[in-house]
Amino acid sequence: MNPMGRGGSGGWLADTGRSGDVVVSSRVRFARNLAGFRFPNRAPASERSAILARLKPVVLGSRLCHQLEWVDLSSTTSGHRSLLVEERLISRQHASGKPGEPMHARAVAIGLPDRRLSIMVNEEDHLRLQVIRGGFDLSGAMAEADRADDAIESRIDYAYSPRFGYLTACPTNVGTGVRLSVMLHLPALKITREIEKVKRAADDLGLTVRGSYGEGSEATGDFYQISNQTTIGKSEVVLLREMEHEIIPQVIQYERSARERLVRGGRRGLEDQVWRAVGVLLHARLLSTEEATNLLSRLRLGIALDLVPNLSLSLVNHMLVAVQPAHIQAAIGQELTQDQRREARATLLRTRLGEAFARGRPARLIRPDMPEEPEPPAGPSNRPNPDPDTGG
Repeated sequence: MNPMGRGGSGGWLADTGRSGDVVVSSRVRFARNLAGFRFPNRAPASERSAILARLKPVVLGSRLCHQLEWVDLSSTTSGHRSLLVEERLISRQHASGKPGEPMHARAVAIGLPDRRLSIMVNEEDHLRLQVIRGGFDLSGAMAEADRADDAIESRIDYAYSPRFGYLTACPTNVGTGVRLSVMLHLPALKITREIEKVKRAADDLGLTVRGSYGEGSEATGDFYQISNQTTIGKSEVVLLREMEHEIIPQVIQYERSARERLVRGGRRGLEDQVWRAVGVLLHARLLSTEEATNLLSRLRLGIALDLVPNLSLSLVNHMLVAVQPAHIQAAIGQELTQDQRREARATLLRTRLGEAFARGRPARLIRPDMPEEPEPPAGPSNRPNPDPDTGG
C-alpha cells in the first residue's frame, strides 16, 4: 500500500508554498447542514442513512475536481480510517465516533490526485468540506473551497437563517460556518519561551491555538494550529483578511526574528542541537512517534536555517506524516506491535534520510522480522576522517 494512504500521495505535503519555512499548511473548512434534517448528534441512525443517501450523488455528481474517491467509513478498516486522520483528511471524531456509537452512515469524499479536498459526511455536521494547501495560502484554499461549496449548494438546500446565517450543530460555527486554520512550525518561539505570548495574543484576538491535529490534540514537535474561534458577526472576507494579512504574518515574523536571535546568540549551540537530531535519526534502532516528531522538528529548523545541506522541507513534511502509527503499518503491509512500529519507524527514517544525504540511493523499507542490511551512507557527519598521513 502507498505509505501516504490509499489512492494518493498526500500531494499538499509536497508543496512547501509561500512562507514554507514557518507555515506547513493552510486549511479552509466549511460546516454545512441540510434543511429539514436534524443534526447528526440528534438524528437517529435511519435519518443519518437518509442524509448519506441524499448527499452521496450530490457530492459525486458536482464535478468538484478531476476525480473523487468515496470512502464509506462503516465498511473500511480502522487502520484505513487512522491513515485518513494522520493525513488530516478526516477528524478523529469522524474516524471513531462517540463512545458506543457505531460507524453507521459516515463517509468521506477525497479529491484526487492531489488530495487537497475532502468532504466529511455526518461528522458533527451533515457536511464538513475542507481544502488543505501547502504553505501559507489561505486565499487559494478559500477560493477552492468556495467553488466546491457553491457547486453543492446549487443542488441542495442548506439549513440557513437570514438572521444567523448557516446553522450548525456547534454554536461557534453558526454564521459563515467557516474555519480558517494555519499549521505553523514555531520551534524558535518555543526555545526562547515566547510561545505563551503568542497564545495569549491569539486568545485576545479571538483565535484558538491547538496541537497539529486540532481540537483535543497536544502540540508535538513545536507544531501549532491557529484558527478563528467563532464564525458569526464577521464575513468570510473579513475573516480571511484578518488571518492572511494581519495575524498570521505577525506570527511568522515573530518566529523568524526568534530564529535570527538564536543564530546570533549561539550558532554553534544551535548547530549542535540540529546535528544531534540528525545523528539520532540516522542511527537510532527504536523511535516512538513523539520522539521521531521532535527530532524531525529540529531537523526542519536546521533545513530552514541552511544548517543542513541536501535536504528539503517537503521531505521532512512527508516524513512527519509517514512516521505516524497507521502509516508505518501501511508501509510495512501488516499489523505491528508497538515495539515493531518503533523499529520500523527508525528503519524508515534511517533509510529515507540516508538516501537523501547520499543522493540517489534507492529507499527501502525493512520489515521488523527481516535481517538488516548494512547502513546507508549517513551524510557528511558520518564520513571517515581523512588519513592523517596522506592529508587526504
